[in-house]
Amino acid sequence: MQTRQLRAWLVTLAAAAATLSAAGNAAPPMQTEWQVVVNNGFEIPGHPGRFYNSYNPPSVNAQALVVFRARSTGRQRGPVSGIYSRKMDTAGNAIYRIGDRVAQVPEPNNTSYPAPGGPGNEALATFNEFPSFPRIAIGSNALATRGNHPPVWTYVIGTDPTTGEPIETRAGTTGVYVNLRGEDPLTSPLVTGASLLGEVGNGPYADFSYLFGVPGEAPGTRFEVFPGAPAVTDDGFIAFKGNYSVPDPASADPDAKIGKTGVFYRQVVADYAGGMEPIGLIANTDVVVPNPGDCAPGTTFGSTAPPSAYDGKVIFVGYDYEEAPTCGGIYLAAIGAPPEQLKTLVGLDTRVPGQGRTTFAEIGEGLSYDGRFVGFWAAWGEETRTLRLYCPTEGNRIRRDFCNNAGEFSPDPATGETRGDVNSVCDDMSDPHWPRCYQEKTVPVEQGVFVYDTRTRKLRTMARTGADGEFDDFVYWNYSGAPPGVGEGHGDAEPPRFRSSAFLAASKRAGATYRVAFLARNASVDPDTNTYFDTVDGIYLAEGLGAAPPVIMALVQTGMDGTVLDPQAMWDDDEDPATDEVPLPIASVALERDAFRGNWLAITASMGVEEAGWAGIYLADLKAPPRN
Repeated sequence: MQTRQLRAWLVTLAAAAATLSAAGNAAPPMQTEWQVVVNNGFEIPGHPGRFYNSYNPPSVNAQALVVFRARSTGRQRGPVSGIYSRKMDTAGNAIYRIGDRVAQVPEPNNTSYPAPGGPGNEALATFNEFPSFPRIAIGSNALATRGNHPPVWTYVIGTDPTTGEPIETRAGTTGVYVNLRGEDPLTSPLVTGASLLGEVGNGPYADFSYLFGVPGEAPGTRFEVFPGAPAVTDDGFIAFKGNYSVPDPASADPDAKIGKTGVFYRQVVADYAGGMEPIGLIANTDVVVPNPGDCAPGTTFGSTAPPSAYDGKVIFVGYDYEEAPTCGGIYLAAIGAPPEQLKTLVGLDTRVPGQGRTTFAEIGEGLSYDGRFVGFWAAWGEETRTLRLYCPTEGNRIRRDFCNNAGEFSPDPATGETRGDVNSVCDDMSDPHWPRCYQEKTVPVEQGVFVYDTRTRKLRTMARTGADGEFDDFVYWNYSGAPPGVGEGHGDAEPPRFRSSAFLAASKRAGATYRVAFLARNASVDPDTNTYFDTVDGIYLAEGLGAAPPVIMALVQTGMDGTVLDPQAMWDDDEDPATDEVPLPIASVALERDAFRGNWLAITASMGVEEAGWAGIYLADLKAPPRN
């Protein structure tokens, strides 16, 4: 395609995207100046000659410190991946490495492994992956992340009766890690916030079962996994989800276990093992749902979601049953208060604004919280539509094979029994993408982005789908989890499945005014395959000012000229040095719940065509509110 033709096509596509976003009361795209935080042209700190290639959505604080997870291409040496930060309020600041695959796991860590340099070289355990996006406090530079690694602690559990030699074992394959000064990690290294070492009771410096054990359970009860992304407050409290098992009281088998889940917290300081404060409980499977709604009185939480936190308060979503909840909602807890003092903010028994007596049917897990305003996704009504979701063809090979019933998860040749994901359809030869496997999920037609004011207790709809809405969908899907037998050591013991999420970030302005940035989709659905086409994804901004309806403005959308975000998003379309390079179109955009703080909004985006691609993380200073 010639330069003029491609430019004309980009202009046309961007105009079409703007038209789609302007449905209902949406305004035309907002003129926004973006800064490049990092892109594919940046060399990775500590790894000369290696460059960034892919990015998870970043987090940002009110002082424009951006923290992000990113990686390089694999090459022959394997990918470089880690957690990084960059201060963006002053031009020219460097990117700092918070932790990567060659970084030593912080104490407690007494276990050595072979190290580069030849036989005999050893080093204490290092990280092998950071499985979730990092999060940052609003008003300080404290940040938190999850990290996976080989076992970090070797200890004696007994004596061999024959030889008299001590019997050793190893523990601790994942944890929550904190940097209290993410703007200067060279002088403020990572410290351990939470760990699987709760089963260890004979540490030389501290009783790890006291520090890291599950609160309220028998000594030595350890966490098994910390799903999702942990939150951190300005004063160094972390809040996180933890799963664990306890003996089944209804079984005579001493090895029988029942799984539990909960939301927990810990005060972390820059010291050995993160200090001497133990983990505390916010709420778990034994806590009664405060607003039982359609559930029987005394119903307890069957599921909890990764929390958000600010200034001594934690909010989270909890349900009686995750897959088909009948009671639950959004809860606020003061750190250190007993679970009985949980405060219900929004529940499944709460009426949807503007929908008469209709109550919520589902509330999304990804809560954005700035100390006063809570941004969240929710759905209502009984109308649904079916979407076909194809199994991944990239990413983790074991998880990919599990979904596609391939490799070691292929059907048993003798019995034909499915050894992979039983929900996958792999024999539909009428599907245009066969032999790829797929699953079909139902999506609510009536969805909305909401903001709840914890001071005034007012709930407001900021954007919605449906016949009267501006968008077609807020829900995005990802296949995640650990197949049977591979959860230990990977920090994710929950089984693989398609998980849905909605993505938004709320930020207060002044007084009772606030703004929310969110990811949304407009598209058509193929009636034969139940898949989207003519899709436009975008990040939009809505502001609540008084009683007037919120004005929704497009910040960035797929199909737009990629140089709107990044002047380097260009390519040589005709391989003719005599002609100019042309812009790449934006192919995808993303944000997370801590992406909007003060006036700062941080996103990730990829630009590309089949022959070329570019990606990065971008920051905007949204000082001026949107106006008609």
